[in-house]
Amino acid sequence: MYEPKNYEHLLGAPGFSEQSLKNHFTLYQGYVKNVNTLVQEREALIRDGRGGAPQYAELTRRFGWEFNGMRLHELYFGNMAQSGVALASDSLLGNELVRVFGSFENWEKDFRAAGGMRGIGWVVLYFDPEAKMFFNVWVNEHDMGHLATAVPLLVLDVFEHAYMLDYGIKKAEYLDAFFKVVNWSVVSDRFMQK
Repeated sequence: MYEPKNYEHLLGAPGFSEQSLKNHFTLYQGYVKNVNTLVQEREALIRDGRGGAPQYAELTRRFGWEFNGMRLHELYFGNMAQSGVALASDSLLGNELVRVFGSFENWEKDFRAAGGMRGIGWVVLYFDPEAKMFFNVWVNEHDMGHLATAVPLLVLDVFEHAYMLDYGIKKAEYLDAFFKVVNWSVVSDRFMQK
């Protein structure tokens, strides 16, 4: 069974109110709970010989939503730190982003543009290990828009629950706050483990 991870070390991060973070942690814990429930209910239906039942089909369809909701939140909270950690100027990740985007600033403009789009979802900096390319991708919902075999490096939640309590509809201010708490050490580690 999956256990929710504890992200309370993020409480006090500038730009993120305690209430907003606690609400967000509770939402994440719900995804973990739902993943466990779906695993158990699907296993019970299979044991009972009901793998062809409509209930099994619906639970199976729902599984990707709940599982990705759990993992994307873990990646999001995991790439944040209370005071942020800068990207080392000589890092391999930084050099590779410059290679692909022309400059780190160009990469950030592209990521922010995706984050500022209307709609709900996620923005993910993906690395495609086959082509050695990076892409800032809009992931609609939790289970639609992922790049198969690409590695998520930096994850930004742009569902309203991530910013509305603190920023209302001022998503650009939320993006500013997010960039101040990005833990580039974690993001670089994800790249190095690819």
